[in-house]
Amino acid sequence: MNGSILTEGTVLLGAGLICVMIFRRFGLGAVLGYLVAGALIGPYGIGLVGGGESKLGIAEIGISLLLFLVGLELNLARLWRLKREIFGLGLLQVIVCGLALAGAILVLAGFTWGAALALGLPLALSSTAQVLPSLKSSGRINTPFGERAFSILLFQDLAIVPLITIIAALSRAPADPTAPPGWMLVIYTLGAIAGLVLAGRFILNPVLKLVGRLGERELFVAVGLFTVFASSALMHSLHLSTALGAFVAGVMLADSPYRHEIEADIEPFRSILLGLFFIAVGMVLDLNAIIANPLFVFGMAALVVFIKFGVIALLGRWFGMAWRQAVGLGLLLSQGGEFGFVLFAQAQDALLIEPEAASLFGAVVTVSMATTPFLLMAAQRYEQGLEVTGELPDGPEHAPRANAIVVGFGRFGQAVSQMLMGYGVSVTMIDIKPGQIETSGTFGAKVWYGDGRRVDLLHKAGADEAQLILFCQDDKDFCPKDLEAIQHSFPQATLFVRAFDRRQLIAFSELGEGQVVREVYESAVRMGIQALQSLGAEPDDIEGVEADFRARDSKRLAAQIDTGDLHALKEIFYRPAGKS
Repeated sequence: MNGSILTEGTVLLGAGLICVMIFRRFGLGAVLGYLVAGALIGPYGIGLVGGGESKLGIAEIGISLLLFLVGLELNLARLWRLKREIFGLGLLQVIVCGLALAGAILVLAGFTWGAALALGLPLALSSTAQVLPSLKSSGRINTPFGERAFSILLFQDLAIVPLITIIAALSRAPADPTAPPGWMLVIYTLGAIAGLVLAGRFILNPVLKLVGRLGERELFVAVGLFTVFASSALMHSLHLSTALGAFVAGVMLADSPYRHEIEADIEPFRSILLGLFFIAVGMVLDLNAIIANPLFVFGMAALVVFIKFGVIALLGRWFGMAWRQAVGLGLLLSQGGEFGFVLFAQAQDALLIEPEAASLFGAVVTVSMATTPFLLMAAQRYEQGLEVTGELPDGPEHAPRANAIVVGFGRFGQAVSQMLMGYGVSVTMIDIKPGQIETSGTFGAKVWYGDGRRVDLLHKAGADEAQLILFCQDDKDFCPKDLEAIQHSFPQATLFVRAFDRRQLIAFSELGEGQVVREVYESAVRMGIQALQSLGAEPDDIEGVEADFRARDSKRLAAQIDTGDLHALKEIFYRPAGKS
């Protein structure tokens, strides 16, 4: 058996490696390479490896890890800020796309309404496994466009459990006597989520602090994997979604100062297991079904892409996006998603569809997913993203030791770096956007690739010897929690933070005076001074206005920090003439 496992593992990884290298070479993306590799070596191809269904079950751990990483991106503050996009745009996308696709299947394919609903709703889901890594790697995940795409994907992931419940409600199969009733599942779900959140707060966070003191990266890997497996196992034992368990595990660690380490350490496992998942999807793809019904499979796949593209673009426009970005969003999310396979299996077990239909629509999802690399290229023409080269730039482990580390080399970080270097200070510059690094290189600036919020990456960049660490990235979600591990690991370095707005400035108020800088404050004051000069105001009067404004602003800021109320001392605002 060991020999069989080793042989099959060698074939799976070898086929995946070869196909991904070929498809990457032609700019077609890794996922399409994995799907083709699975189809070639599977039982419907040349038959080198069998048991696609069993491998699909094991490889679904990759989806759980992906949902865990999605959860790490979501803390309560970000959830609240994106509530309109998540629960408005995301909800409407799933409902409208699902009903539109169900209606098309009902009319064109002749299924019953229950079967059409069980097929149409899963087709409304997009491929988180393909879209989210693309947004992350290009640095677009924190842009307005990226946040809307992320919000839709997040709601789709959250919608899996309700969709499973809908399919169960439509089921024609005899009730499972061992399964708990629906009302009990609701109690189980709420109890399990509450238990996981409490475990994260009172058990996992203290454990992570201990691991952080020890400084062993392997322990971060162990804690991260244990968290995913334990939470997924708990949900599975309660007949709930393992993906939901993994997502909750990520959410309960989203506010941990060590979340960047966990994310970096889990990512390789997620990539490998998700690759195996797509290989397994290719293996179970019934090529005979495609050969027997090529017009239906390719026609239905095209219809799925067309309907979702139109609906998402219109919804994006309704939610205030410009037409070009709405079109880009529609292209980005118009493919079918990996959770469609899971939901089709649920519909088959519920006797809503025949195995042949599940296989046929599985082929439809696979073909639509195969269009994703082309959709991504088209989407980049309609939204303001960065072109990403095929190879990532060098990491900061190759950087010479420096007195200062600047994280984020946009317009803000460039100015800070120039001033430091002008004084003769040695600077290591880090950015996570490959496009920004490539552009900076054309001006002779060597910028190293990586997420400078991670402690392990800062260690590689020489932060142990640095006197200054300056966080100049444009990140509205950067918070004091993110600095805790960095302050603890590099006590010799003085930290500076670029604040996006007054709220972020207040959040970082515990840092030393002058260590948090509002990104537009001084430039706004300078424009005000120049405006007064253009009106012919006397220099003494201008100085007086500036001093009075700065004094009022400092007084308000102190009151806001003390009270936690953003409206504190609003009465000292200047008012237009005649206003009280």
